[in-house]
Amino acid sequence: MLLKLNPVAFSLGPISVNWYGIIIGTGALIGLLLAVQEGKRFKLNPDFFLDLLLIGVPAAIVGARAYYVAFKWDDYKDNFLDVFKIWEGGIAIYGALIGAVIGAFFYVRAKGYNFWRIADICAPSLIAGQMIGRWGNFMNQEAHGGPVTEEFLRNTLHLPNFIVNQMNINGVYYHPTFLYESLWNLAGLLLLFWLRRRSFMRAGELFISYLMWYSLGRFFIEAVRTDSLAFNGPEWLVSLINILWSPMNLLFEQGAMAYGNVRISQLLAILLIIAGFVLIFYRRKAKLAEVRYSDPIESSKPQSAVQS
Repeated sequence: MLLKLNPVAFSLGPISVNWYGIIIGTGALIGLLLAVQEGKRFKLNPDFFLDLLLIGVPAAIVGARAYYVAFKWDDYKDNFLDVFKIWEGGIAIYGALIGAVIGAFFYVRAKGYNFWRIADICAPSLIAGQMIGRWGNFMNQEAHGGPVTEEFLRNTLHLPNFIVNQMNINGVYYHPTFLYESLWNLAGLLLLFWLRRRSFMRAGELFISYLMWYSLGRFFIEAVRTDSLAFNGPEWLVSLINILWSPMNLLFEQGAMAYGNVRISQLLAILLIIAGFVLIFYRRKAKLAEVRYSDPIESSKPQSAVQS
């Protein structure tokens, strides 16, 4: 008998507390602890990262919603108030990143720090939060891929029963893309831990590496999903993306798209990977990355972020 997991963790009278919120909150907390721990190496006060989180989370929510609405504007232009009904779903992780980065940039600059230095410290926190947060999608049975057989999940991927059962939605089994991305992010977290102890890493390059690693995985995983934001692009772009994704055809099939022929997340992933390589090369060539990751972090303003 299939046992579907209840997305509601518990209820307090008329208020239901969902596992999704608990899992997202746990991801944010783990990310905060990672940043605080690494910040101690640079004598940064934990309160600095707590304030950064309090600014970054609302900014991420606004960015995630704005990104989604922007690419689904036809669904909202005649019902503008629906834009604010975030509880009905409709957020995008790239939008969350954009919002969080913008909010963090202004806060970090206001504190007198170099943005790249703080972004480097927070990079493992971001990917850890994403790694954990994807399990919220698992509890909600959302952000999955296209249909598969039970045999594929059990005998090819060798997944445990609780995942296989949760991937059965109305009698149809689906790709657990949440799991693919979570494992990819776990590998990325370990990679970032290793990179930040390497002497060749310059300021900003750990954060850029995070963006490139996440984008690489997102490019391949996104095509398996069936809920992608998309648009109608030129045939040469469709062909290019299909060629780049073709190695995945050995084991996976692309998920169906409800509209459009180019997945926005795939295109953005390609652009971020290219931009990452270009930015690292340019900053080193122009001698804008002379500071190393391990160098002390100092503020240009006297404030309480530095421990006494």
